[in-house]
Amino acid sequence: MPGDRVTVSLDDDAKSALEDLAEQTDDSRSEMIREAITFYAANFDSAQTSDSDRLHTYYEMLSTGEHVLLDVDLLHVFLSLVDDPDDRDEAFLGMIDQVAEYHAQEYAERFDSLEEVLDWLSLCGFLTVRRAEAGRYHVVFPSESLRWFMVRFIRGSVTDLPFDVTVEESVSKVLFTESS
Repeated sequence: MPGDRVTVSLDDDAKSALEDLAEQTDDSRSEMIREAITFYAANFDSAQTSDSDRLHTYYEMLSTGEHVLLDVDLLHVFLSLVDDPDDRDEAFLGMIDQVAEYHAQEYAERFDSLEEVLDWLSLCGFLTVRRAEAGRYHVVFPSESLRWFMVRFIRGSVTDLPFDVTVEESVSKVLFTESS
């Protein structure tokens, strides 16, 4: 096939990936590189947007088996069983606290700010966060049942971080403030 020639230097990872693909497809290395460039050009906008970063994060979360996709209506059905504060089972509340305690250890190694924690939980779909000012965040939850559940979880999961968090609950929003 006539065309422009290009010389490319490959690091070990790229070389190995190219050899594996060429072996799997029985295509030449040149054909694989042409296809890769064409594919990248066709998907350039997707590869460069923050949605791409989010998709990558979703992929990482799901591929470890530690997280699952859950229909939000199904989540609300589960939480409706414990909507009434007077009917909440102490064992259930203890399990929430146990999960939050585990996440507190994980978050202490992973996050440096309340904003990072809230962004992570927003990515998981539990809440929407808007930064009010440095260290202060307005958080909205999709329902009252998810609100009490997540506020309890957040309170328990930020205990090992190197700052304090105050929580002020309003009618429809919760204000989280980070302080040293």
